[in-house]
Amino acid sequence: MSTETTAQSPLRLAVIIGSVRHERFADAITSWLETELATTDGLEVDVIDLADVDLPLQGTRPGGTETAISGRLHAADAYLVVTPEYNHSFPAALKNAIDWHYQEWAYKPVAFVGYGAGSGGIRAIEQLRLIFPELRATTIRDAVLLAAPWTRFGENGYKATEGERAALTATMTELGWWARTLRAGRVAEVESAA
Repeated sequence: MSTETTAQSPLRLAVIIGSVRHERFADAITSWLETELATTDGLEVDVIDLADVDLPLQGTRPGGTETAISGRLHAADAYLVVTPEYNHSFPAALKNAIDWHYQEWAYKPVAFVGYGAGSGGIRAIEQLRLIFPELRATTIRDAVLLAAPWTRFGENGYKATEGERAALTATMTELGWWARTLRAGRVAEVESAA
């Protein structure tokens, strides 16, 4: 695929659900995100629910391992990680999924939607910002923080505030810029090596 063709093709966004709890609020948030993202032109969304992926805590090899989701992660141009904050951090299942993979993350941008009681998940996000650059991924500055989102849940699902919608718009704008820029860079590198 040429650089020009790449610039015109839709961005592939992997939305990664980091919570694997049986009773979780991530489903309501992800439904809201899917509705909001459906109105974004030039975006293909692939929701990867870690609760549906068998990634044991043992067996990882240095440099990553082929898994049931590695192809989907590899195909993505960008990632949107939906993470709760558990005990001032992010879920172990999310770190496990990150560690099972390596090359899939490289030279791609990562954005975050965090949720939690008072913090909106910021402590989980700040810790994830330390991890992804080690995998050569770029975390973006903007994020969506949902403080006590269960207080705005009703019959029609999650009811976001105007501020949360604005944060999602800003986050997706920045993520889109990085996704297009880094994708062009990856394609140019492949073309120059050919």
